Amino acid sequence: MLIFKQTTDLDSSVYHDALKLRQEVFVKEQNVAEADEIDGESGPLYFVGYSNNEPLVTARVFEETPKTWDIQRVAVKKSVRKRGLGSRIIIEIEDNARKKGIGLLTLGAQDQAQTFYLKLGFKVQGAGFLEAGIKHHRMDKMID
Repeated sequence: MLIFKQTTDLDSSVYHDALKLRQEVFVKEQNVAEADEIDGESGPLYFVGYSNNEPLVTARVFEETPKTWDIQRVAVKKSVRKRGLGSRIIIEIEDNARKKGIGLLTLGAQDQAQTFYLKLGFKVQGAGFLEAGIKHHRMDKMID
């Protein structure tokens, strides 16, 4: 069973769990410079999915405008990938956004993850760009 917790408190254990997962996935696995990965920490809402108190999946959202959330830093622990946890956290974020009257979810998807987001209803927008040396595209999803 996956239990989601969220926080905006940078002193909380939820934030520290999110940070640890991001460091494992982005810094260690993908060789993203820590300075590029650990930025803009104050302000976003952090989500972490736990199973048996172990953090397995994380993401953060930044309120781009009063009706738009930008989903960032989606990461799944390597040992539990391909089990639907990435989809579960996106659905959790979408459910929270809907309850708060958010109409648009946007994100910068690594090109290798586009198919994942397309299956969740996101659409590619515009030209590609490099972030931390990795090719990305903006993807959006309207929600009601």
